[in-house]
Amino acid sequence: MAITATPTPGKTLLSPKDHTLILIDFQSQMAFATKSIDTTTLRNNAALVSHAAAGFGVSTILTTVAEKSFSGPMFSEITDAFPGQKLFDRTSMNTWEDAAVIEEVNRIGKERLVFAGLWTSVCIVGPVASAIDQGFDVYVITDASGDISTEAHERAVERMIQLGAKPITSLQYLLELQRDWARTETYDMTTGIARKFGGAYGLGITYAKTMFGASEGGH
Repeated sequence: MAITATPTPGKTLLSPKDHTLILIDFQSQMAFATKSIDTTTLRNNAALVSHAAAGFGVSTILTTVAEKSFSGPMFSEITDAFPGQKLFDRTSMNTWEDAAVIEEVNRIGKERLVFAGLWTSVCIVGPVASAIDQGFDVYVITDASGDISTEAHERAVERMIQLGAKPITSLQYLLELQRDWARTETYDMTTGIARKFGGAYGLGITYAKTMFGASEGGH
């Protein structure tokens, strides 16, 4: 039996309205010991994800652990993207065991969740494993997460994949939300975020637009 292709996106691709982004423990005390990714790169990737989510109107939960007593404030790269948004401060290492966070997950009501944060092997594995066990469809932004060693980060990612989580990257997250350069209402925002936080790719956009007035939306 022949399969007929159609010009429609796959059901596993992310779109702005089909998921909730949960950003966990992007705080100074956690970052000090993170060695699996350079701190500057981590902050940049967290900013890229945050501004992408804010720009596309993705429902987002921001949560910290012991903010006032131990771990410090959430990265300004994240909070700047969500001015005035409530931060859920916890005592539990596993975000999924915090009643206030779960109440917010249920209030938003999305069955697809995207996670990123510190540390991968504790504060990301915990809620990812718990959410999957309760039937949620889970994605993890692996290059916006980090751990005390490369070994710890990689084993945590492998464990989550074995449980059914889908790994993605920060730039992939932004571009998957846009997905078509002909979507003019978000084109400037997407390329603007890429130019600011997209590394060499962002430089390429700046060069093409400055030198040639190029646009990905045309043929």
